Amino acid sequence: MFFLPESPRWLARKDRWEEAHAVLTLVHSKGDPDSPFVRRELHEIREMVDFEKKNSDVTYLELFKPNMINRTHIGLFTQIWSQLTGMNVMSKYTHTEEPRMRSRKIAYKGSVYYITYVFLMAGVSGNANLVASSIQYVINVVMTVPALLYVDRWGRRPTLLVGAALMMTWLFANAGILASKGHWAGPNGVDNTPAASWVVRGAASKGVIACSYLFVASYAPTWGPVSWIYPPELYPLRVRGKAVSLATSGNWAFNFALGYFVPPSFVNIKWQTYVIFGVFCFSMLVHVFFLFPETAGKTLEEVVDIFEDPDGIRYVGTPAWKTHISTKRTLLMERNSGDQAAQVEKGGEYHEESPNRSGSETIESKA
Repeated sequence: MFFLPESPRWLARKDRWEEAHAVLTLVHSKGDPDSPFVRRELHEIREMVDFEKKNSDVTYLELFKPNMINRTHIGLFTQIWSQLTGMNVMSKYTHTEEPRMRSRKIAYKGSVYYITYVFLMAGVSGNANLVASSIQYVINVVMTVPALLYVDRWGRRPTLLVGAALMMTWLFANAGILASKGHWAGPNGVDNTPAASWVVRGAASKGVIACSYLFVASYAPTWGPVSWIYPPELYPLRVRGKAVSLATSGNWAFNFALGYFVPPSFVNIKWQTYVIFGVFCFSMLVHVFFLFPETAGKTLEEVVDIFEDPDGIRYVGTPAWKTHISTKRTLLMERNSGDQAAQVEKGGEYHEESPNRSGSETIESKA
């Protein structure tokens, strides 16, 4: 973090305009301070900062006003759904036993909290424990790299939708394997752990383990990073700090709640717990499709225009499924000052509009 530049909008709010200009030049124009794109961006930031200074008395209550509550709910549910995928809890309490081996193996679905404890319960210790418990961590780290490189090209909506669909698949697959091939471990569970309530043997155990790793591999490049990238892009700078803090509180509140819910869930409804989280993934798939707009490649000012579209749904703005990725257009604008942006959107074209409600020029889609 020491080597990263400050946000140009933050610098602008501190009246450090030369530094803001320098950052925009570094990021968008490869060192050309006179780039038309940089000048346009700086002009939009200046107008937005002036507007925010005139409206600086922001409180948390503003997040629940009619013109903001939709954005508030989207940011909050992005973090809530990230927890309800089951990533942080679903590694627990499914015992798998390989009959050809004397030692028992325990495989748990998707969690990053208890994996070391899980393999200790299986009698694996020392370096073997370290290697076995590191597999999910390695998958998580490695599969996050593609998102860091390509998430702006993929867009926020497609990434979240694909991630929800894949995780739902592995959760329902695990539920099916456990229901058809497993059996109850008894009232005391495995190794006197009542929550470790289900046993599956043979090839089915390998299926559960495979689904566990595929689940992690699906979460890591999708909901893992995007649930943190997306909320800050939704809000005007004036309320962003409070809005993101509220969204993050939802993440930790549900993290805490699931830590209490999952153990008794495995005791009482056993493998059906996987069905519950599969239904959560289906719900978030529907929620994202209808209500989460695309923000990739858009300036904060353009995102404001999405939510305050006078031709859109009242208090919602442009319907989410009608929003599109703007990354290619933004990159072309950086190189060509926006004059050739019409050539980069498949099935659509872009044109220069007259100054918008804040007086700045924008590139807008001809739907």
